[in-house]
Amino acid sequence: MRSLFAKTLLWFLATTAVAIGGIIVATALSFNSSSPRAPLGMLLNVQVAEAKRAYETGGREALGAVLSKFQQITQMHVVFTDAQGTDLLTGKPRPELLRRPRRSRWRLPLSLGGGPPILARPDPSLKYWLFLINPRSDWAFFIQPQHLWIFALVILLCYGFAYHLTSPVRRLRAAVDCFGRGDFSARATTTRSDEIGQLAKSFNHMADRIQTLLAAERRLLLDISHELRSPLARLGVAIELARSGEDRAHMLDRIQKEADRLNELVAELLEVTRAEGDPSRRKTETVRLDELLADLVYDSLLEAKAKDCTLLLKAPDAVALPADEELIRRAAENVIRNAIRYAPRGTSIEIELRRTDRVAQISVRDYGPGVPEEALARIFDPFYRVDSDRNRTSGGVGLGLAIARRSVELHSGKLQAQNMNPGLLVTIDLPVTAEPEASAAPPPPAPTPVSAA
Repeated sequence: MRSLFAKTLLWFLATTAVAIGGIIVATALSFNSSSPRAPLGMLLNVQVAEAKRAYETGGREALGAVLSKFQQITQMHVVFTDAQGTDLLTGKPRPELLRRPRRSRWRLPLSLGGGPPILARPDPSLKYWLFLINPRSDWAFFIQPQHLWIFALVILLCYGFAYHLTSPVRRLRAAVDCFGRGDFSARATTTRSDEIGQLAKSFNHMADRIQTLLAAERRLLLDISHELRSPLARLGVAIELARSGEDRAHMLDRIQKEADRLNELVAELLEVTRAEGDPSRRKTETVRLDELLADLVYDSLLEAKAKDCTLLLKAPDAVALPADEELIRRAAENVIRNAIRYAPRGTSIEIELRRTDRVAQISVRDYGPGVPEEALARIFDPFYRVDSDRNRTSGGVGLGLAIARRSVELHSGKLQAQNMNPGLLVTIDLPVTAEPEASAAPPPPAPTPVSAA
């Protein structure tokens, strides 16, 4: 049996049947039990005492009246015997009645092929015995017609519970089958909040992630093919011109330039691969963000000086956090160099580090033209450029901000951008889970602007 629905239904039906059977058996055992707490124990004891008193005081006539009345109440045949099994009302010997109750103290009063069900009760002196003989000699001694309605209701409830339990599993299986066949839009529909509902939601989140990754992979392959095609085509043209001997030195420079562009593209693709790699393989250590930003600003001075820009660093507090230093350095460096690339000549670039609650925030603002509002959400996508920048006059291959975003996300942080009119503000929010040690490094000096002019 491979159906979860059938297994669940049969399991609950079997459990219910065992429970009902156990109740019947316990009730049947209690009928013959000598315990005063048994359901019929007190009634039978009273009846035995009344029959004994009637027989000893009034003889068979008084005993017949008592037994007739009791027989009308119980709808059973009532026999009252002495210790040898002689029916005191008719005088007929009934030794077979005594053999039954003496076989076992806990004998079930049910007929299983050995005669009609019998309930037996002796008086305290064991001089007399009272027997109740059920005329229905079948196993359904305790089952009433009303019980059938209860059984039907139990079966209906078990069916409903099994259906309620397994129907979302069947829908989830159908969604998984569709997803496995290539329909990446397949999702499991559920409104439940239990474990099965959480499983369906987890599948939907996984499906969303896989669909996003596959779409990003296809887009990345298309972008890579486009990015590689242009420099390779220019390389081919430059090689042919170099072979012809016309302006060979200029063509060699052109070949070198295109080769450098391809090398830069490959290097940044490798960086994307590292950022997208297994997070468990990251090297985690305590990183001082204030010192890291100071180093990055110093390394970027020459590039800023070439554009006559000023780098202003404001990092008054020591902020440390456990992270992969190389990934954090790469993320901040890409954001700073992107700001330098688009900053107008003679302007400043403001870099600030501040800590709020449990978050360390790095903000980088330039005073350039900014980004169109509709492009703000996509500037962190691989190879994406604003339309006005597709001529590559500013350089780059469009992977710097994508690497920065993935590096920040691997540290459970956020990378966001917003227009400031003028300029663009990019913020990096990183959760801080460790306090900087006082002895790790001396406190930084008072913040001062760092100028590249």
